[in-house]
Amino acid sequence: MKNNILWAALLIALGIAAAGSFIYSGMRQNAQQNRFVSVRGLSEREVPADKVTWPVYFKEVGNDLQALYRTVNAKNAKVVAFLKSKGLSEQEISVAAPAVIDLDAERYRSSDSPYRYNVTSVITVTSKQVDKVREMMLQQGELLQQGIAIASGDYQYQVSYEFTGLNSLKPSMIEEATKNAREAAEKFATDSDSRIGGIKRASQGLFTINDRDPNTPYIKKVRVVTSVDFFLVH
Repeated sequence: MKNNILWAALLIALGIAAAGSFIYSGMRQNAQQNRFVSVRGLSEREVPADKVTWPVYFKEVGNDLQALYRTVNAKNAKVVAFLKSKGLSEQEISVAAPAVIDLDAERYRSSDSPYRYNVTSVITVTSKQVDKVREMMLQQGELLQQGIAIASGDYQYQVSYEFTGLNSLKPSMIEEATKNAREAAEKFATDSDSRIGGIKRASQGLFTINDRDPNTPYIKKVRVVTSVDFFLVH
């Protein structure tokens, strides 16, 4: 009987010790999981735009609408010929229907305007040949010599540049941003007498593409910020 009681007491003691060990281990593991550092890593690239949209537009005014249409069509043909002569293909050139404003129908017409109709013609260049198109912009004087005054300054018809190759940059930029985040975390760990463990949580963040500056919209700045939580261990 006494032996049975001793064995039972021994088993209970061992069970309590094991439970205590498990509890201690769990508390320690939980404490380790709650020790982490949140850091951010940045990656930036400057890249040339690989797509350009150039609205080439001009205006004609007059009182004879049919004559205006003939003039616009003739000038459109000259603009298209100019663009093709510089190396653009048919697929890169789009001619829109002329936009006509009847000034007599305008509520606030200027009384000193001698013309009834104002016609705007837009020929849009959409091309991957960014450098070639930029050269054409500098050669617009050739159209002026043919009697075509290309307009500028209208907010509706601004030249726009794009960078479409983001997918090719993503892997290396994410890798660089994560590396920079780890370096920041390691500095923090060193200062706190710890070392970096694995990643607890990571967020890629959004990629942004903006003009490098207002004067060079054909050069883009690609940017991404990653947020990473690293475990801290002793």
